Amino acid sequence: MKKVLFFATIIGIGFLFLGTAAFLYQKSQEKPVVFETVTPFVTTIVKKTVATGKITPRKEVEIKTQVSGVVEELYVEAGQTVNKGELLAKIELIPDMERLNAAESQLERARINFANAKREMIRQKKLIEDGLVSDIAYTRIVLARDLSREAVASAENNVALIKEGASKNAEKVSNLVWATVKGTVLDVPVKEGTFVTETNTFNAGTTIATIADMNDMIFEGKVDESEVGKIREGMELLLNIGAIEAEPFTAILEYISPKGVDDQGTIKFELRAAVLLREDLALRAGYSANADIVLDRRDDVLAINEANLQFEEQQTFVEIEAGPQEFERRDIATGLSDGINIEVVSGLQESDAIKKL
Repeated sequence: MKKVLFFATIIGIGFLFLGTAAFLYQKSQEKPVVFETVTPFVTTIVKKTVATGKITPRKEVEIKTQVSGVVEELYVEAGQTVNKGELLAKIELIPDMERLNAAESQLERARINFANAKREMIRQKKLIEDGLVSDIAYTRIVLARDLSREAVASAENNVALIKEGASKNAEKVSNLVWATVKGTVLDVPVKEGTFVTETNTFNAGTTIATIADMNDMIFEGKVDESEVGKIREGMELLLNIGAIEAEPFTAILEYISPKGVDDQGTIKFELRAAVLLREDLALRAGYSANADIVLDRRDDVLAINEANLQFEEQQTFVEIEAGPQEFERRDIATGLSDGINIEVVSGLQESDAIKKL
């Protein structure tokens, strides 16, 4: 038994020796670590923030109908340019029977009163010719006749408005929808045969068409509260529009909301910028866009990749090559960063070789 344990121990020591020898041999065959170096470079560093939003017309108007009924004819379609006062649609009236019955009843009463006033005036005229009635009394009779005639005309107009959407003396009938502004038709949400309701104090009414001035476009977006204090009105924005593969549009910031809104747990502030249009490209309403807002800029400054920086407490430093694969620490002062490159204010020269991390 003792011999077995002795031989087992000898074998274990042998395996341990062989394993150690193999490990040391493998380590001796590994190549030493070689660090690459980079040099500082001169570049322009721009610090910016991004606001997301969309392109919209500054002036966009919804045209509504003044009467309820069914769309009989449409005279425009989306994309068409119209002038102020141009006819857009015609509405076929569906009169309210209760209102129509009351209006016709009022017209009939007005006609009866008018006929009675005419008979009374004829009778009074004979009396005044015989000297039995004073001129003042006759004048009152004539006034009553004129007022009753006016009541008939008013009642007739009321019936015509209910039936046809127009009075006898109206220049424009109310069942016709006219453009109130000049611009481009963005949308016609109704079709011929669609039932529409009138706009009044209690009801917004049905939109017949949406018209906008496409020569005056704005960017509406939101910026995070951490960046809003760094921007100001009059700053230049670069608009990157996903639907247009071209150089960015330029816009001038003209409004920053004084009140932030909660957007998915973060506070953001709305902003508005006037878009400088270009002749070679046309913008459409509703394009989504990202606005690059330049917060700070350094032109032609010495810089390094920010990934090669090292930090110890409050000090920033890099490792400079002092000899072949020999590096020494050098403290530097840094300035503006764009998140990739960082400005070197002091401590480095363009000829220095920096350890690449």
